[in-house]
Amino acid sequence: MAEETFLSDEFVSQLTAVGEVDILVGLPTFNNRDTVQRVVNAILVGLVKYYPRERSVLINPDGGSKDGTTEAVQAASIPDFRAVLASNPLRTMHVVSALYPGVQGENEALRMVFAAADLLGAKACALISPDLESATPEWIDALVRPVLKDTFDFVAPIYQRRRFEGLLVKNLLHPLIRAAYGYQLEEPVGREVAFSGRLASYFLGDESRRENFAGLGSHVWMTTAAMAAGYRLCQAFLGPRVTSSRRSALDLNTTIQEIAGALFRCMELHQSYWTSRQTLEEVPTFGFQPVLNLDPVRIDRRRMFQMFSSGVDDLGSVLEKILSAETLQAIKDTSKLDEKNFRFVDELWVKTVCEFAASYHHSVINRDHLLQSLTPLYRGRVSSFILENARAEAEEVERRLELLRHEYERLKPYLVESWNRQT
Repeated sequence: MAEETFLSDEFVSQLTAVGEVDILVGLPTFNNRDTVQRVVNAILVGLVKYYPRERSVLINPDGGSKDGTTEAVQAASIPDFRAVLASNPLRTMHVVSALYPGVQGENEALRMVFAAADLLGAKACALISPDLESATPEWIDALVRPVLKDTFDFVAPIYQRRRFEGLLVKNLLHPLIRAAYGYQLEEPVGREVAFSGRLASYFLGDESRRENFAGLGSHVWMTTAAMAAGYRLCQAFLGPRVTSSRRSALDLNTTIQEIAGALFRCMELHQSYWTSRQTLEEVPTFGFQPVLNLDPVRIDRRRMFQMFSSGVDDLGSVLEKILSAETLQAIKDTSKLDEKNFRFVDELWVKTVCEFAASYHHSVINRDHLLQSLTPLYRGRVSSFILENARAEAEEVERRLELLRHEYERLKPYLVESWNRQT
């Protein structure tokens, strides 16, 4: 494709030497030397163990690492157990590293992966994070097999979550995407995903890819674009997701701007699809979920509550431009409750999210400022969720989350009406 002319001559030369492949694994990196060799070994062992006859390549777009990351990728080796797997000679596996151009980070790295998949005619592609401590060879098979053997186009992960982990996904992203786009997908922003070669070509040619999605926003775009374009989706159990890096709670503003902002923008890009979508489609699930006792995530609920209450007071004039008078008054009333009786109920939370999405669409204020104003309200929701589920068993927590998802579905007409309202 003409679009592929952005690739460096050196990268194209390396791809030409590889030739056509069956499986492509993308590993975007930036200063990940401490963990990347373990991850590369898991990838290569997975390819050897489960796909010894397929032609495969590991593509490593690097953002200019200064710590020897690319050297560690090239130096990673496979334990010498090939002889026990099969008597026939194995296919050659290639490892290709190259700097990605531009300054848009993961956007450019993904662009290189899509272009490489297109040029090499890959049948199945996977993306793996370089900072994983929990990646195993089985992750490669879990992601690749549904594409290679069952002709699915997009495979989302299901992670074994610790208690109170992923609350932004559970309270906003998952239920909003499910209600709007009509797919029952557990992890709509998983970093470990797989996709078909034809979907990679679609991603490469989709004009909306030019949007400057930051960080996890790129994964929101991939998932929703696959849904809106009608590709076949499924999901696969991977297990616990443990990384070497932890985002500070102080970075919540950035996280919400990246993820919620990307979702609201994708809803604009796909509005003709989701505003008319009436059905809810089950997504096939592969594998089984292991039963593990994981330590809960510790969250300072009291501090969350205090930041919610002060945030509502401080942002009153801003929230007046974003929320309806009825919703804002209900939030103000909620913020005045004493801590023990505090509840940010499902209906109020869902209406809040719907009105923020619609106000983002209508650009009622600067979009960055709008997303920042969502942060204290999300803190209130988190504080309420933890208080409500402090002593609940896992099954009870899941039942309550399912009720929340149904509330998003019930209020989809409210979302569409707010979205389409003339301002």
